[in-house]
Amino acid sequence: MRPFAYRRATDAQTAVAALSERPDAMYLGGGTNLVDLMRLGVVSPGALVDVTRVAAGTVEETADGGLLIGAGVRNSDLAAHPAVRRRYPMLVQAVLSGASGQIRNMATVGGNLLQRTRCSYFQDVSKPCNKRRPGSGCPAVEGDHRNLAIIGHSDACVATHPSDMAVALVALGAIVHVEGRHGARRVPMPGLHRLPGDEPERDTVLEPGDLITAVELPALPFTTRSRYRKVRDRASFAFAVVSVAAALDTADGVVRDCRIAFGGIAHVPWRAELAEEALRGAPATAAEFARAADAELTRARPLRENGFKVPLARNVLVRTLTDLVETP
Repeated sequence: MRPFAYRRATDAQTAVAALSERPDAMYLGGGTNLVDLMRLGVVSPGALVDVTRVAAGTVEETADGGLLIGAGVRNSDLAAHPAVRRRYPMLVQAVLSGASGQIRNMATVGGNLLQRTRCSYFQDVSKPCNKRRPGSGCPAVEGDHRNLAIIGHSDACVATHPSDMAVALVALGAIVHVEGRHGARRVPMPGLHRLPGDEPERDTVLEPGDLITAVELPALPFTTRSRYRKVRDRASFAFAVVSVAAALDTADGVVRDCRIAFGGIAHVPWRAELAEEALRGAPATAAEFARAADAELTRARPLRENGFKVPLARNVLVRTLTDLVETP
């Protein structure tokens, strides 16, 4: 591991200024992903700016009835918070399925959103990778891509986003609060993460020095009826092959509103807007759920070895929505 300087920031402005002074610096929160990447040689920052005392570690009520979650909130604390458990069960389920208990005790909300892909070519510095070294190529296109993207990818990158929590936040329409060189701003989800296009090295729309300070959840009463379902290769501490975050609002057997997002199928947490549109005003039946899933997945372009994800995503969505209808 390359030697690096260390600095502890006292507030968001100080943290942003520190990165402005050192373009080779990176923020350090829980470090559960960053430290691994440093050990692998994937990233080699010249300095780390510790923001553990900067990002708030609290969950607060907002004026409109939502919640403001500090970027420094540990994943385990988020999943245990009574208001989060009561109002947004899909988020709790996503967080609890995301890692081991030890990692959840360290990982932060802000860091979870910014974790990097676990594509094996990205993590192996002996291999080319456009995300790690732009212009070097994407061997995953013809190589090992069983667990990589089927939708929204490009010839430059077929990696998937690894976060479970982010899938639930995209479904909920969360707002990310950011402090940057030009002041504070709010970034909607979806909208924080970006598709690879011809710049796969850019995971998000954040600019150099930008610091996530909080995540705001909107007041959505029907999200008390929500669920996160994750399909993975083993029962513990594995990234999603396919996952679904869904919330459903029905009356008299008809879908009034819904929120749906997929994980494990794209370079970003994928908001299923076509499926949502197909469901609003439709009967809350398995047949309609399947029709909505098909509408979304018409955009899929599976690779040689991961076409199985298309019917898997369809079936996971139908099962999840059906469970929500059948749950009292």
